Amino acid sequence: MPDFLLEIGCEEIPARMIDAASQELRERVAALLNRERLSSSGNLSSFDTPRRLAVLAPGIAAAQDDVTEQVTGPSATVAYKDGQPTPAAHAFAKKAGVDVSQLATISTTRGEYLAAKITKKGRSAAEILAEELPKEIASLYWPKSMYWRQPSERFIRPVRWLVAMLDEDVIRLEFGGIRAEKTSRGHRSLSNGAVTIARAGTGYVDALRHAKVLGRDERDQQIRKALDAATRTIRGARWREDKALLDKVVNLTEFPSVVLGNFDPDYLVLPEEVLVTVMRDHQSYFAVEQASGKLLPHFLTALNTDDDPQGLIRHGNERVLRARFNDARFFWQTDQKISLLERLELLRHVTFQKDLGSYYEKTQRVQRLCSWLSELLKQSGMAVRPGVIHKAACLAKADLTTELVKEFTELQGIVGGLYARVQELDPSLPKATRLAIADAIYDHYKPESTDDEVPRSVEGAVLSIADKADTIAGMFALGLVPSGSKDPFALRRQANGIVKVIAEKRLPFRLTKLMQDTRAGYQGSEAEKKFIAPRSFEDSIRTFFYERLEFYLRDVRGYALDVVKAVLAADADDAVDAIGRAAAVKEVMMPEFQVIGAACKRIRNILKQARENGFEPAGKFEYLPGAAEEEKTLMAYLERTSPRVEVHRNQKQYLDALLLLSTARELIDNFFDKVMVMVDDEQVRANRLALLQTLLKEFSTIADFSEIVIEGKNPSKTDS
Repeated sequence: MPDFLLEIGCEEIPARMIDAASQELRERVAALLNRERLSSSGNLSSFDTPRRLAVLAPGIAAAQDDVTEQVTGPSATVAYKDGQPTPAAHAFAKKAGVDVSQLATISTTRGEYLAAKITKKGRSAAEILAEELPKEIASLYWPKSMYWRQPSERFIRPVRWLVAMLDEDVIRLEFGGIRAEKTSRGHRSLSNGAVTIARAGTGYVDALRHAKVLGRDERDQQIRKALDAATRTIRGARWREDKALLDKVVNLTEFPSVVLGNFDPDYLVLPEEVLVTVMRDHQSYFAVEQASGKLLPHFLTALNTDDDPQGLIRHGNERVLRARFNDARFFWQTDQKISLLERLELLRHVTFQKDLGSYYEKTQRVQRLCSWLSELLKQSGMAVRPGVIHKAACLAKADLTTELVKEFTELQGIVGGLYARVQELDPSLPKATRLAIADAIYDHYKPESTDDEVPRSVEGAVLSIADKADTIAGMFALGLVPSGSKDPFALRRQANGIVKVIAEKRLPFRLTKLMQDTRAGYQGSEAEKKFIAPRSFEDSIRTFFYERLEFYLRDVRGYALDVVKAVLAADADDAVDAIGRAAAVKEVMMPEFQVIGAACKRIRNILKQARENGFEPAGKFEYLPGAAEEEKTLMAYLERTSPRVEVHRNQKQYLDALLLLSTARELIDNFFDKVMVMVDDEQVRANRLALLQTLLKEFSTIADFSEIVIEGKNPSKTDS
């Protein structure tokens, strides 16, 4: 069983695109091998650098196994006449590639038919891969792509070489005008260029390592060790851990090293956020700090070479950083000449979205929404400062008119918070209030991902939710709904942020009502004339936030998919409540509830089939003279238990409520063992259906247990 290697060599791929493309290529190759019955004997691995995407598969089949299958032909009555094969039989035999004497007659549900056994000879792996791999390469998704020969041949960057091998043999494939060979490429400046791959497998990795090209994990370790070594030259210093930046520089290098640079300590008077953003986002430098976290006047940069003996690269990077810091200092000083309050009027000339008006109009809507949300918090008994929220909402977008944000767009919101700290917004405001306003502005874009922190204060949380909700409501009302991988306005990310803030701050906001109120904020505006019907808006918003809450419970909180679906089937509009119910359901997944889950599936199926046959449940259960003892006992249990369960539910003591319901296991078992639901007597049947409907409703207020996957049970059993 030969090892397989595919390497696509090209011009430098953007660092942010490498990981996703690498994973997709590996998955496509794995799927191709499985589909063509060439499966690998081990796990596929990747080898990716800025100039290559490679996949290695150990021990794949050299060829497909021969496959024998039975093919059905014409009916026996057509194939034979007077015991002799007709032209139809001869034609079928010819098509099947066998002699007519080898045809057999088989019995089917339609009668007697001719059949032939055909053996399909397996194709070689080399032949299949040469034919199929170019299609898989061409199908890789890129946010942007380019062509360099023909418009039909597209890739992220021009392809310069291909390596495709089975052990020592080259696979004769072609893509983008390049034929596969045994020759790869080493590091641009540290190697002689061409690298001959003697054999697919570990030899490939060794050959590239010799040519100063390291795999991803090796580059990661080498950069970390170099960062540690460079930082040790400064007493009491450490490099600021930054996984996203580390991932980026790993994908920018093939054989990395690290250089320590310095900058003038005078720049430390600028806010740390500004300095770090310039270093991190614009230059890909790591910040250096004291053990206390205070920034030091040094930086670390990863090089795609092994050394900087004369310090030329270090001096060049210091010069570039100095210019960037000078720009930042100039913009900071210039911006202070106009206060945030004075900038509010300038927002009239900054477009939010062409159909939704300016940022000035958005600010007014967000203020009104914040006032309403503050009132809801007060009614729920939560401590909140509406005045702080109102002021913060007024100034939150003012920094979009500043020179610093125009130059460093990553700092929007942060700059507003920093300026609110140093400017005198209102002489009558206590310092603590001004700082609370500044913090709310600073945090209002948070969280920007599921890993990001939520705003620190309740006021910042309300502003964050209102700002994101206004954007989502406006876009959905225009019909600009995310579809597939397309989400140009990052609405999914903003909705994830709303769900996370509500959940982690435990805010009493229902998602659909929040979005309805937000859309109402556009009432009377020019934008409203272009909105879709309210019903369509509500339907799409409800589905959208269901998916976001499902994502949060499953991927962020880690609940099993069936638990999540069960909980959201009962109510998908209250994030805080859904978390409480999910925790309770997870806790009670004991044998009693596995039985109840199977019973809920069974009840749902019985009720569904009854309605399909025109049988409706009675309005309510009655103790009929001929009622079975088991159904009366079960109903009596529900009458005794339901009020106690409702008390627990109202107090959000979901675990206690479920534990109480779990005591119904034996009664439910007895009912299904002894009672037939779908009897001929119309009154009895309707009464028992009413009992099942009551029972299902009682169990489904916290979660729909019919969604729970029950090991070893048959959820489709319907009996009765």
